Amino acid sequence: MITVGCAGFPVPATRYFKEFSFVEVQETHLSIPGRGTIRRWRREAPSGFRFALLGPRNVGQEGFRVGKVTETALDAIEDIAAQLEARTAVFVGPPEFASNRANKAVLKQFLAEVKQRFDMVVFEPSEGWDLDDCDAIAEDVGAVIARDPLQAGLSSRDVAYYRLHGPAGHKSRYEDPAIEKLSEIASGAKHENATYVFTNVDMFADAKRFKKSLKVPAQ
Repeated sequence: MITVGCAGFPVPATRYFKEFSFVEVQETHLSIPGRGTIRRWRREAPSGFRFALLGPRNVGQEGFRVGKVTETALDAIEDIAAQLEARTAVFVGPPEFASNRANKAVLKQFLAEVKQRFDMVVFEPSEGWDLDDCDAIAEDVGAVIARDPLQAGLSSRDVAYYRLHGPAGHKSRYEDPAIEKLSEIASGAKHENATYVFTNVDMFADAKRFKKSLKVPAQ
């Protein structure tokens, strides 16, 4: 199964819900969405729609070390997850969270902690991490490593999570040849479940084109 969606709502939610069955909520990265907003999303979302939550930024600033700040942040998004029936949490490693022995041990402990709260836990490392090495750490605790399939290739795992930041950064868009290549990659993958999340400035249009170009059904 292939799932396609965007990082946040690039268009009004009511319009977004007509095109996609998944969104990676970005508001949880910097603050906590109001209960009215959460209730509205849940009310307007069609049956079967799935939410993922982007983890709080201060967790990364704490170096993913389990402590009071991290516990409070995880409690907060766990509460939102319950309201949205969200089962996936996504965490992004800041540039200062470098690949070294100490941080690898911390990451493994952190992912194991979050896995007790969410069915699917995704971690996207910053530059400098070996993705396969990082994926081995995640696999030990049942978590998933996010990657860009156009730049880093496919994951070897049965369940995969891909984040597409644009060919030249957030402000760039994917041209037709890149969308076609991504479609070929996705269609030929052997995953049981794969999620493709566009995060670039033209994410809504690019995700729609990708979904349309897929040679297999997408949710």
